[in-house]
Amino acid sequence: MRDAPVRNAIAALSSLFDTEMLTAAWEATLQAPVWQGTAVWLHGDLHPGNLLVNQGQLSAVIDFGTLGIGDPACDLMVAWTLLSAESRNLFRSALTVDDATWARGRGWALSFGLIAFAYYLDTNPILAAISRRAIDEVLA
Repeated sequence: MRDAPVRNAIAALSSLFDTEMLTAAWEATLQAPVWQGTAVWLHGDLHPGNLLVNQGQLSAVIDFGTLGIGDPACDLMVAWTLLSAESRNLFRSALTVDDATWARGRGWALSFGLIAFAYYLDTNPILAAISRRAIDEVLA
């Protein structure tokens, strides 16, 4: 369902990114096996703008507008929208997710990043920055 919007975002951002690299990263995501497990509750939009921190500790998750059930990989996008490469590795080692789920999580982060960056580039610098970071972290 996200393939066409992602490809449209890649085209719209062609002056800012290497579209071949973005397309290759997206196509690698599409090769990951589809989730076959039981659908789970997910937030659907885990990025720094929806996480409240108090004294360095996560204190709340807000904005449940995309709350739903589905592939748990969706909420793994936080590994690329928020975490550094080092903390992302620690995060993954603390989870019990297989390589396919991790790859789909990376794809969710890329999808979010591309679609949101193209949409917010000229209108919302905060969401544009969060989105750009997700793209950069996925490509790193």
